[in-house]
Amino acid sequence: MADKPFRFGPVAMSNTLTTNILNGPAQAAAGTGIVAQNIRMILRHIRIVNKTAGAVTFSLWLGATGGNAAGTEVIGIGLSVAANSAYDWYGMLPMDTADFLVGGASAATSLTIEGEGSLVVL
Repeated sequence: MADKPFRFGPVAMSNTLTTNILNGPAQAAAGTGIVAQNIRMILRHIRIVNKTAGAVTFSLWLGATGGNAAGTEVIGIGLSVAANSAYDWYGMLPMDTADFLVGGASAATSLTIEGEGSLVVL
């Protein structure tokens, strides 16, 4: 089956670094009748926007729900986003049913995250 484009967000990031941001396949399958285990999500772009007048950092992990264990760091660990600016990540990050994109910012609701990618039905 062909890839289907998707996006998540935009959503304000919290200042709790164990916040579940995305559980791709489970969220993508909701209401479709497709079993989540049969979907692979591939993240291709994440954009983090700083809407404040000061620099704010963010951190993202890939792993279990609510987890930010050492060795699961994936994007921007303590990475600073300049005032009134944005950070763009491009890549190819597959996510399966048990994978959660987890993270947060150094200041609540200062950063907004959104992303795009594709869904593949296995």
